[in-house]
Amino acid sequence: MNPPPISPHPDADSRPAWNRESSGKSLPESHGTIPVPVHDGFWRKLLAFSGPGYLVAVGYMDPGNWATDLAGGSRFGYSLLSVVLISNLMAILLQTLCARLGIATGRDLAQACRDHYSRPFSVFLWIACEIAITACDLAEVIGSAIALNLLFHIPLVYGVVLTGLDVLLVMYLTHRSFRHVEAVVVSLILLIGGCFLVQMILAHPAIRPLLIGFIPTAEIVRNPEMLYIAIGILGATVMPHNLYLHSSVVQTRKYEHTPAGRREAIWFATIDSTVALMSALFINAAILIVAAAAFHSNGRVVDEIGKAHELLAPLLGTTMAGVLFAVALLASGQNSTLTGTLAGQIVMEGFLDLRLRPWLRRLITRAVAIVPAVFVAALQGESGTARLLVLSQVVLSLQLPFAVIPLIVFTSDRRKMGEFASPGWMKVLAWLCAALIVVLNAKLLYDVFVPAA
Repeated sequence: MNPPPISPHPDADSRPAWNRESSGKSLPESHGTIPVPVHDGFWRKLLAFSGPGYLVAVGYMDPGNWATDLAGGSRFGYSLLSVVLISNLMAILLQTLCARLGIATGRDLAQACRDHYSRPFSVFLWIACEIAITACDLAEVIGSAIALNLLFHIPLVYGVVLTGLDVLLVMYLTHRSFRHVEAVVVSLILLIGGCFLVQMILAHPAIRPLLIGFIPTAEIVRNPEMLYIAIGILGATVMPHNLYLHSSVVQTRKYEHTPAGRREAIWFATIDSTVALMSALFINAAILIVAAAAFHSNGRVVDEIGKAHELLAPLLGTTMAGVLFAVALLASGQNSTLTGTLAGQIVMEGFLDLRLRPWLRRLITRAVAIVPAVFVAALQGESGTARLLVLSQVVLSLQLPFAVIPLIVFTSDRRKMGEFASPGWMKVLAWLCAALIVVLNAKLLYDVFVPAA
């Protein structure tokens, strides 16, 4: 016999037993604050639901992705574009599951874990996620600091401190309206995309090899060096904190808490995240294409972001190329730290059911990343940047299964999701993605920690 349908309101006393432990709302100061028109047409409703997907897409174009895309394009030309495409399709599926979980249950992924697992295991998951957020945010802060150094010659340590001021922007914007946060993020994404569009035009990529690059080849598996970069691209794609973030921010919409209202909200949220992640696909592909056209065709191998900026201007014949690269890097780093701060708040509240003032929560999550970033910048400077980016991806790899597997388990369970549980085909694809992510990330960790013979 099928379980009873989900209650019409997430705070109702009749909600499923697993969801009765806490009545706290995810991201309470922004929960249900954005109205959704009931009787308007498709496009007005789509506009109302659009936004959360772009907050998530930011995580797929952070400095960690830049490092792997630059290395892949400069070493192997357009061959790894297929890996970028596959990674993005996997991300679309997993983020769709996040939207389903948040809308169908009224719980974000962190809250769902707290409701389902024991207190000690929930605390363990929280610690693992905080470490991953810190590692990721550390690289993003350093990326922004590098961009400030490239553009304005600001020392890295001072640049790190300056990037930390974005927490004040988040506090100001969310105090006014969550829509303001989304507007800033979308604007920065458009800026990044515009910068790389101009750079692609300047680089004059070969169209036929570029298109062929989107077709997977056996060489990716046979060539150990190519496989390593491919694993890095896959490992840098799905960010654990993005799964927690998306399951929360979809609840900022004031949709009807009825089966029909939730079904409509899931549909529009899926469109929103799919379109947004296609913009991330364009930017990641553009980074690799520019690297292939500018560096690989000239026999240059680039593994560091600073080196890429230095070589772009002479190779493309204009100083504008280097400036656009640095501007896009700054926008990417700031975008990622904005969403990382929100994710930190969601994770802390969700796992611990800890309620602090919004400004204090954000200040804590920001300081956790800023303090170690200052030390890294002061002690290692530019020489430590590449190692820092690699380390951040390794730490993310360690935490990723602890987010992906519970997400798939929860969204597959009809006792939790009711009629919105994942259909069979979606479960199969999700578990295949999880298996691929776990295996490839395990291979990445093995290659990092076990020296080659």
